[in-house]
Amino acid sequence: MQLPKFIQDKPVREALILGLTGLCIWILAIEIDLHESIDKFLHAHETWQFDEAFTAINIIGIYSLIYAYRRITDLKHEIARRNRAERNIDWLAHHDPLTLLPNRRALEKRDHKAKADTPSVIYCIDLDGFKNVNDLVGHQGGDLLLKEVAHRLKTMLPSAQAYRLGGDEFLVIADRTPATDCMRLGHRILRLLSAPYDVGGMTSEIGASIGFALYPEDSADFSDAIHCADVAMYVAKKSGRNGVFGFERIMEDRILRRAETEMALKRAIRSDSIVPYYQPLIDLRTGDIRGFEALARWEAGPNHIIPPSDFIALAEDAGLIVELSERLLKAACRDAVNWPPETILAFNISPLQLSDKQMPLRIMNVLLETGFPAHRLELEITETALVRDMDSAGAILGELQAAGIKIALDDFGTGYSSLSQLSKFRFDKIKIDRSFVTGFETDKKREDIVRAILGLGQGLGISTTAEGIEENHQLDFLKSVGCDFGQGYLFGKPVSGEDTRRLLARHARPNENAGTDAA
Repeated sequence: MQLPKFIQDKPVREALILGLTGLCIWILAIEIDLHESIDKFLHAHETWQFDEAFTAINIIGIYSLIYAYRRITDLKHEIARRNRAERNIDWLAHHDPLTLLPNRRALEKRDHKAKADTPSVIYCIDLDGFKNVNDLVGHQGGDLLLKEVAHRLKTMLPSAQAYRLGGDEFLVIADRTPATDCMRLGHRILRLLSAPYDVGGMTSEIGASIGFALYPEDSADFSDAIHCADVAMYVAKKSGRNGVFGFERIMEDRILRRAETEMALKRAIRSDSIVPYYQPLIDLRTGDIRGFEALARWEAGPNHIIPPSDFIALAEDAGLIVELSERLLKAACRDAVNWPPETILAFNISPLQLSDKQMPLRIMNVLLETGFPAHRLELEITETALVRDMDSAGAILGELQAAGIKIALDDFGTGYSSLSQLSKFRFDKIKIDRSFVTGFETDKKREDIVRAILGLGQGLGISTTAEGIEENHQLDFLKSVGCDFGQGYLFGKPVSGEDTRRLLARHARPNENAGTDAA
């Protein structure tokens, strides 16, 4: 037999026991006529003053009852407060304090309760562009945006369960019927989250990469079904901004292969298997070698060279680009320090590195370690890198130029705001993209663009380099219109450091012979 709920409370139970005990003693006292017996004893021994002591004992007993009652009441309130605190701690442990949504720990508990007889769809959502908004409006603005994202999800899917897994990643679990179009619902969520936000009086926009999986079709294990949705989200993320992808088993194979490639890339970086190759930069007026551009090559095995187009993007995504770039620059500077004086080393900077405020310090440390002069280093920056964060990029470029390092604007003409970049930043060189050089002979507009870029460079006092020169008629045209430097297969393909030294030696001998003849 189960006791009533209020009796299950320990202080109340103890008070009831005490009361029942007192009642039993009272009944016993009536039966044996206890009071009269005590009264006779007290009168018979008046001189002993037992009656006053008995009165004092009664008063103490009454006060003890009052004290006990108050103590029991206080204990009951304390227990209630403790229970509320424990409930609050449990709530905080299983909820995100910012958005008030359940968190990853709450999701893990739900896993064990999920049943296969309740079909559901799991959406894994990663916000696109949130970091840029957070940088622009500050962390408080970013918090407001995350709250609004949570509000939109709860409003659109009131019967679903939304979770914030951390950062800008959310997860939604919704029951479904055979008529539910999960892809269409995913696109509805995408449109909802992509609508403009009012963040502290500023209008901000973000996107989302969404992956979804079906439970129990994609996996009978709920935890694994969540993993499937996460895999689909990862594929959506890598496929570009604002995508919705449903899980397919082949995706896991792609993720596994990518993970294996990342591990191989990491090992290659740590073992210095990725090395700089050098392509000559030619002074078009004199035909002399002005310098070399360092280009990364992954030496994966004998006669197996992997070009940068196959691994640079992967290094950026995997967070390895800073380490890779630093190691490559160090190796290139060690090679270039032995080149003839004033021979420049051109080195490409990843767009991600221009958001690293420690980059100038890293580069200066490399120059100090290798002894390579700063004025012989030329860093090539693309327009894409500049527009990501102009303020940060401007500060970093300013530090580098103050140290004597030259800055070249690479792939000029392929961006959306080339003239804008020239007006906001100071460059020592602009490089004409190969797409204009290889196509001007058949496209008059491209020829006009090349002429315009060269005229712009001359007007601003900035030297120019044309990329992708492969034919003599291209060289003749560029020389005739005043291009300063050239680069391309016509002058030489990228070669190893050892071959570069031999190339420089061959170019030095005719000059030495000429000097001897003159003497």
